[in-house]
Amino acid sequence: MNILHARSNIADVEATRKKQMYDHPTLQDILDARARLRPHIRHTPLLRADKIESAVGCQLYLKPETLQITGAFKIRGALNTALQLPRDQIANGIISSSSGNHAQGLSYAARMLGVKVALVLPVTTPKLKIANTRALGAEVIMFDGDNAARWKKVYEIAQEKNYAVIHGFEDPRVMAGQGTIGCEILDDLEDVNTVIVPLGGGGLISGIATAIKELKPSVRVIGAEPALTPKYFHSRINKERTSLPLLDTIADGLRLSVPGRNPYPIIEKYVDEIVLVEDTHIVAGMRALATDAKLIAEPAASIGIGALLAGSIKVRPGEKVCAVLTGGNWDLSDLAKVFIDAA
Repeated sequence: MNILHARSNIADVEATRKKQMYDHPTLQDILDARARLRPHIRHTPLLRADKIESAVGCQLYLKPETLQITGAFKIRGALNTALQLPRDQIANGIISSSSGNHAQGLSYAARMLGVKVALVLPVTTPKLKIANTRALGAEVIMFDGDNAARWKKVYEIAQEKNYAVIHGFEDPRVMAGQGTIGCEILDDLEDVNTVIVPLGGGGLISGIATAIKELKPSVRVIGAEPALTPKYFHSRINKERTSLPLLDTIADGLRLSVPGRNPYPIIEKYVDEIVLVEDTHIVAGMRALATDAKLIAEPAASIGIGALLAGSIKVRPGEKVCAVLTGGNWDLSDLAKVFIDAA
C-alpha cells in the first residue's frame, strides 16, 4: 500500500470513528451493561474508612476497584464493549492505546473471547502495567509520543491488520461499563450524599455520573483532576473543550492534555464540580489509604482522598462521601519511594 493511499484510509477510519462515537450512554445502556458484566467481574465492596474521617471531616466510604480482577475499573468498560462487538468484527483482533489499566482490561477481555489484542502504550507506562498486560497475552507496542500520535499509530495498525478499535474513554459502550460502578455505589449506600471520581479522559466519570444522576439526582458528583493537567477544569471555565500543554504528574493514569469529545458534554451536564489536586496532596492520599485503610492505591486512584485532605471539597460532618479508588497497579519501587519519603 502506498503512503498516500494509507493516509487516506486512516483518515476515512478516523472520520468513521468520530461519526459513530459522538454518542453517550443512557441509563438503560448502563443497566444492560451491569447484567452483561455480572457473571464476569467483581461487585467490589464499599468500605468505611473510619480512621481517615477525622482528617477529612465527613463519613468516608471507599469504592476499591483496586480489588477488581485486573486491579482496576477498566475491565468493566473494555469487557462490556468487547462482548457487544460482532465476532466477525473482532476475528482478526482488537487494538487500543492506554496508559496501562485499559490495556489490562482489554487484554483480559480478548483472552476471555479467544482473540488477539495489541496495545500501543506510552514509554512512561509503569513497568508493572506493561508486565501485567503482556502476561495476559497481549502484544505490547511501546511508543514515544503524545496521545494524538499514539492514536494515529493505533489506526495505522488497525487499518493494516483489520483490527477492531476499542477506545478507552470515547466509546459509549465503555462509558456504560464504567457506569456500573455508580449503580453498585447506590445499591450499597442508598443515602450517599457525594461521590468523588478521578478525572482523566472522562469515560469513568461520564458513566458513573449518568447512572447516579439518572437514578438519584440529589447526589453530588465531583471530578478530581490533577492540577498539572487541568483540561476539564479550564474547559468548564472557557465553556468549550480546551487543550493545554501536557505536563507531567504523578497520576499517570489521568495525564491527558485535552478533554474527550464524547465525555465532555456528559460531564458538563451531570458533574456538579471539578476540583484540582496538587501532586503533593495525591501522595498524601496514597499514604492515608495505605496507613489507615490498608489499601494500596496508585496515584490516580488516590486523588479523591487527596482532594479531601487538602480541603478542596467542602463537606459536612455527617455527610456520606464515597471516593472511587480506580486502581492499584503501580510499580512497587515507586510505591516504596512514596512511603519511605513519608517516614
